[in-house]
Amino acid sequence: MRRVRYSVAMSLDGFIAGPKGENDWIVMDPEIDFRALMSSFDTILMGRKTYEASRGHGGGGMPGINAYVFSRTLRQKDCPSVTVTANARETIGEIKAQAGKDLWLFGGGGLFRSLLEQGLVDAVDVTVVPVLLGGGVKLLPEPYDVHKLKLMKHRVYEKTGTVSLEYAVAS
Repeated sequence: MRRVRYSVAMSLDGFIAGPKGENDWIVMDPEIDFRALMSSFDTILMGRKTYEASRGHGGGGMPGINAYVFSRTLRQKDCPSVTVTANARETIGEIKAQAGKDLWLFGGGGLFRSLLEQGLVDAVDVTVVPVLLGGGVKLLPEPYDVHKLKLMKHRVYEKTGTVSLEYAVAS
C-alpha cells in the first residue's frame, strides 16, 4: 500500500531549515543514492509556504511527479503545474487508494504536524546532518502531541557523519 513519507534533512539540534529558511548547511553526501530515493515517489505533497519558496526558485512541480499543494488561499488557476487543494484527508485518501509509489511529504514542519495529527503520515525518514544551527524551522513545530515511532532502518555515512533514520509511525 502507498505510504505518506515525511522525508527530510535535519540538523543535530532538530531544525530542518536555518533561521532565515536557509538550507546551505545540508551536506550532499556522495554515498546517498538520491536517484533511488526519488524513484520511490510518484507524488509530492507540500504546503503553501514550501510551494511558494520552490516556485520562487523555478520549481513547484517536478517532471514525472504529481504535485499537490495544501492551501486555503492559493487558487488553482494561479498554480498550473500543481493541484491545489484544502482538504488533506480526502485528497490523500484518494491518492493512496490508487496504484502507485509512495507519497513524499516535502517541506516545512507545519504541514507535517497537521498531517501527523490527522493520522495521515505513515513514515518519517530523517537524515541527520552533523551541524548545530541553534535556531530555525523545527522538525515538528509546537504545539504537538506525542507520536510513537518504530525504527525500521538506519545507516551511518562515514565520510560526512550523516545518519539516515527510517521510522514507521506506530498505530
